[in-house]
Amino acid sequence: MIGYVTFGTNDLPRAAAFYDELLATIGVKRIMDFGRGYAWGMSMSQPSLGILTPFDGQPASPGNGAMAALVVDSRAKVDALHAKALSLGGKDEGAPGPRGEGFYAGYFRDLDGNKLNAFCIG
Repeated sequence: MIGYVTFGTNDLPRAAAFYDELLATIGVKRIMDFGRGYAWGMSMSQPSLGILTPFDGQPASPGNGAMAALVVDSRAKVDALHAKALSLGGKDEGAPGPRGEGFYAGYFRDLDGNKLNAFCIG
């Protein structure tokens, strides 16, 4: 049901470099360049993640309670994404581990303070 998620940034080149390296960890590449932002995904027909400078020209800020979840197919990939985010300057919001029966996740914030998690089922 979700087509894409976008986050605002105040430093597009820095944010783009963060997501290029982070998402390469799971084989995801840029699929769109729309001038004031970019999107990453597996294909145009699957959900994507975008960053952009806000349309209204106001400073970007992370939403309180907002989060994007990146689904992967193994605990090792959850661990790798979480570790990569931290190595790129992201902030830890919850180390990878079980979060209930059959749900494994790690939580982090990007360089602009946007919250993400990587998770797998099983």
